[in-house]
Amino acid sequence: MEILVSVPCVIFEDDHLLAVNKPAGLNTHAPAPHAGEGIYDWLRHREPRWARLSIIHRLDKETSGVIVFSKTELANRSLTEQFSRGSVRKKYLLLTDRPVRRKELAVKCAVVRAGQKYVARPTHVGGVQAETCFHVVRSSSDGTLIEAEPLTGKTHQIRVHAAASGFPILGDTLYGGAPAARVHLHAQELTLRHPATGGEMTLTASVDFSADTRLTLRSALIDSRETNAHRLIHGASDGWPGWYVDRLGDFLLSQSDQPLTPAQRETLAHWLDVFSLHGSYHKLLTRQVGKTNVAQAHKVLGDDAPAEFVVRENGVEFALGFNEGCSVGLFLDQRDNRRRFLTGHVAAGFPLFNAERGTRKAELEILNTFTYTCGFSVCAAKAGARTTSLDLSKKYLEWGKRNFALNQLDPAGHDFIYGDVFAWLRRLAKKQRRFDCVVLDPPTFSRSKQHRAFQAEKDYGELVVAALSVLKGNGVLLASTNAAKLSPQEFLEQVTGAVRAAQRSIIQQHYAPQPPDFPITRAEPAYLKTVWLRVG
Repeated sequence: MEILVSVPCVIFEDDHLLAVNKPAGLNTHAPAPHAGEGIYDWLRHREPRWARLSIIHRLDKETSGVIVFSKTELANRSLTEQFSRGSVRKKYLLLTDRPVRRKELAVKCAVVRAGQKYVARPTHVGGVQAETCFHVVRSSSDGTLIEAEPLTGKTHQIRVHAAASGFPILGDTLYGGAPAARVHLHAQELTLRHPATGGEMTLTASVDFSADTRLTLRSALIDSRETNAHRLIHGASDGWPGWYVDRLGDFLLSQSDQPLTPAQRETLAHWLDVFSLHGSYHKLLTRQVGKTNVAQAHKVLGDDAPAEFVVRENGVEFALGFNEGCSVGLFLDQRDNRRRFLTGHVAAGFPLFNAERGTRKAELEILNTFTYTCGFSVCAAKAGARTTSLDLSKKYLEWGKRNFALNQLDPAGHDFIYGDVFAWLRRLAKKQRRFDCVVLDPPTFSRSKQHRAFQAEKDYGELVVAALSVLKGNGVLLASTNAAKLSPQEFLEQVTGAVRAAQRSIIQQHYAPQPPDFPITRAEPAYLKTVWLRVG
């Protein structure tokens, strides 16, 4: 069964082109190997038909709007040539809070790099020449809306020219603009010739500068018809240090180590209204040396939540509850990894299961360790595989069976094993059980009677070695951790070092950061680390 999940930001697609309306706050491509994905990386690794996407042009992280990618060699050559010779027409919208004295303005000057930014210099000075035409669209109490048409394509050209002309873009503090939630610059229109037909085509995307940038980013990437469980505020990355808010179906869950402030209550009330939700809960996190105490979630606004309610993620249903301790029944930051089981596609050029082996999906076997409420297992089973779920909690395994039933999957057709993961890996290895895929997503710290205390920071390699004993040749290992103190480099070294120690080879490797609704910034560094390995 092929499962496709739509991407709301896609505005055009055919055999040769993919065009999207990139939201503000998302890079065109990843700025570093272990940073959050840019829109290009996120798309290219999402669908097999997008695996050959190529970047033709870029937009700054805080600039929204139309960006086009090529899907074929023909499109790549054609678009590269069109952009190089300047035949692609581009129109942007910008908002400024400064007075604009002229309705029409053409700016032509050299654009020269100066440290972290660019500056305008007279044309006789030398340097890269850039030209932009500005046209005032309208003025209001919110500021002046201006259309900008760059006749050349230089880095930061519009931003530099607007600032040099006395009307820096609102939110563009790098170039003298007043602080705002985002840089108010949007690529509204792109006109080019189709690489195959030669016909002129115009790609457009509207913008609402007054919209909440946090919601705009999420709504560009998450289809609310398929997914109603995701993060709305991720701490400092979204302007609220120490505060985390998740939408969970018809409810909101707020978490922080402080009681809610009036501004936070007002924000929650606003979202209850925007999404037509039933109620909001708050969970107080009390941090002490060496541990975190989690208070019971309590209702702060709206109606009471039932003891168990259902959310939807990529079309799959999961049962959640606010009275279950640290988590509610689903780790939202693993949404994209669960989707990989649904689609059978890990990354560009990395199918989850190797079709050359000729194995039917019904014959594929997945071992999900530390399974919690069986999220990975449900998605793998939904895609047709047979799953074995292993956990040290009978309660969570029963919860997992309910998740199977919610999705019209018969739990009797799958295995649910109660017990210590290390002990069962040894037992399964002795029985010569082998799996096509093994999932490792352990807690940062755990303890059982059969095994000494497990700490991800220093024991992950031992876990990998144990898992490899039951992984088939050319099988796939999913290794993930939320151990914040473990750097991506250290984590990868533990995992890959364990593979080498077991005298196995790595055929394919894909590192997956946390999803874009958990944005990574310097103020809110990454904590979730995931690597997919095909192991020989």
